[in-house]
Amino acid sequence: MEESTLRWTLNTMPASEDKNLPVMSLENVAKARAFHESFPQYAVTPLADLEGMAGNLGLAGLYVKDESYRFGLNAFKVLGGSFAMARYIAQQTGKDVSETDFDYLTSDELANDFGQATFFTATDGNHGRGVAWAAQKLGQKAVVHMPKGTVATRKENIAKLGADVTIEELNYDDCVRLAAKEADETERGVIVQDTAWDGYEEIPSWIMQGYGTMSSEATEQLRALEVNRPTHVFVQAGVGSLASSVVGYFVNKFPSCPPKFVIMEAGAADCLYQGAVAADGDPRIVGGDLETIMAGLACGEPNTIGWDILRNHATAFLSCPDWMAAKGMRMLAAPVKGDPAVTSGESGAIGMGVIATVMTDPAYAELKDALGLDESSQVLLFSTEGDTDPVRYHEIVWNGAYPSTGE
Repeated sequence: MEESTLRWTLNTMPASEDKNLPVMSLENVAKARAFHESFPQYAVTPLADLEGMAGNLGLAGLYVKDESYRFGLNAFKVLGGSFAMARYIAQQTGKDVSETDFDYLTSDELANDFGQATFFTATDGNHGRGVAWAAQKLGQKAVVHMPKGTVATRKENIAKLGADVTIEELNYDDCVRLAAKEADETERGVIVQDTAWDGYEEIPSWIMQGYGTMSSEATEQLRALEVNRPTHVFVQAGVGSLASSVVGYFVNKFPSCPPKFVIMEAGAADCLYQGAVAADGDPRIVGGDLETIMAGLACGEPNTIGWDILRNHATAFLSCPDWMAAKGMRMLAAPVKGDPAVTSGESGAIGMGVIATVMTDPAYAELKDALGLDESSQVLLFSTEGDTDPVRYHEIVWNGAYPSTGE
């Protein structure tokens, strides 16, 4: 039975040597962004300035990076998979990734230099769709495995892109193991997964760098709004690749005065939170079916690189109930009059649900104070997906499923 309340802990873990922070160096992120900009489909995604909502909640500013517009794929994940594929091909052909832009990767020269590989991955939907889209655009093959309980719409969206896609009777972490095994057994098979484990860290680090495009764009967009830097960044976590990408980028961007970082997980899959509660610096694993509406966050085993960055730089870890994501979806869909609406899916909207709850519910006054959230705070959120499950989206936003009482 899922907890109906938000659980939280401040980060009291001992620091490590922080050897993974350079993964998210400004130079690496700049290379990723230049690569994405080489795609004809590239456009900067909107940053919604929720000025009315900020005033309503008692904040100076509230900004939501809206990834439902990313490459027409309704989610941010393609940023990671595409850049990792480019870096892998660059490595195999003896080039720097700056030489492997979209034109090269779709050229006859690439067909001669590299040919074709098969990229394997496991996904709840968005990452697999991104890998399949990139494989299709770059003339490569993709095999995608999805965990049990995956909705048909998400499978169909991937199949339409030409990938070989299956729904397995396995949870997400076991699907990752299956994809890795099949890649090992396939000639020119490559596993492209956004989680790292001992012995598999290079490609996940490239995926994290790919996600950096989103943070890089957001920083420029905030400056255009005369916000030099966010004071607080709320970012959701499954395995922690996105969260550590965001944290790593902003720590490198503002080394002397980084924002406070709040890491949010689904209560059913809160492996990072469990590690933070244990407070010894070692990661924890959460098993079972990981049942949550936040499908993109239903991961029980942390990315080892990401965990290392988060243990050194995260401010707080939150374990969040499903109703809080649903509340966020409704608030973003119908914000304060004059604010832009954001179509945000279950995994994308948890930040809105959390910030609204923490700012208005006296039960979380201690957390609000610990984070220093007040009328001077400039808060950045990432809506990482749009309505990737349209039926569930309408059930929640139109029909009121998962009411805010947590009942």
